[in-house]
Amino acid sequence: MKNKYGKITLDGLIFNNPTFMLVLGTCPTLAMTANATDAFGMGVSVLFVLTLSNIIISALRKIIPNAVRIPAYIVVIATLVTLLKLFLNKHIPDLYASMGTFLPLIVVNCMILGRAEAFASKNGILASAVDGLANGVGFTISLVLMGIIREFVGAGSIFGLQILPGGISFFSMPMGAFMVYGICIALFVMMIEKVQRATRIKKTRLLRAEDLDGSLAVTEVATTAEAETAKEEA
Repeated sequence: MKNKYGKITLDGLIFNNPTFMLVLGTCPTLAMTANATDAFGMGVSVLFVLTLSNIIISALRKIIPNAVRIPAYIVVIATLVTLLKLFLNKHIPDLYASMGTFLPLIVVNCMILGRAEAFASKNGILASAVDGLANGVGFTISLVLMGIIREFVGAGSIFGLQILPGGISFFSMPMGAFMVYGICIALFVMMIEKVQRATRIKKTRLLRAEDLDGSLAVTEVATTAEAETAKEEA
C-alpha cells in the first residue's frame, strides 16, 4: 500500500511532472512566471482545484454517466474555480488582479481535466487525493522555480525582495518565458534520465551478482555430491 502511494507521489512530483515532463498547463506556466509571487499564487490555486476536483470526481465516479462524464468534470472544476475566485477577490485582491483571465481558464486546464479522466475516475478517493496533491505540488514547484529564475535574472529580485540593482529585461518578457521554460525542461529531463540510467545499472549489477551467487551455489552442491559419490564408490 505504501509503495502504491509512494509511486503516485513520485510520478506527480518527478517522473511525470506535469510541467517539465508532460508539458501540461503551458499557458499559465508561461504567463504567470514573470515573478515568483504570481507563480506561487497560480500554483497554489491549481493545487487547490486539482486536489478537490480529484476527490469529488473519485467519490462520484460510479454515479456520473459515462456519456456525460467530461461535462460533469467541467461543472465540478468550474464550481471550485468560482469559489476560488470569490475567495481571492475578497481576501487577496492583488493576486486576483494579477492572475486576470488565467484564473477562470483553470476550468479548462488540460492537467486538471487529464487527471480527472485518467486517474480520479478510475481510482479511490485517497489515491485520487494523493495524485492531486502530488501533481499540484509538482506544478507549483515548477512554476515557482521558473518564477524565481525569471524574476532574478530579469529584475534582480526574488519574491519582490531586491537583491541586485537591475537585470536583463528580456527574461521578464514572453520571449524570455519560452527560453527559460525550454532550458528548465531540458535540464529536468537530463537529470531524470541520468537517475533512471543509474537505477538500471544498479539493478543489472544486482541481478548479475545474484546469478553469480546462484552459479557458485550450484557448483558447490555439484562438487559436494561428486565427493560423496566418490567416497561411496571407494
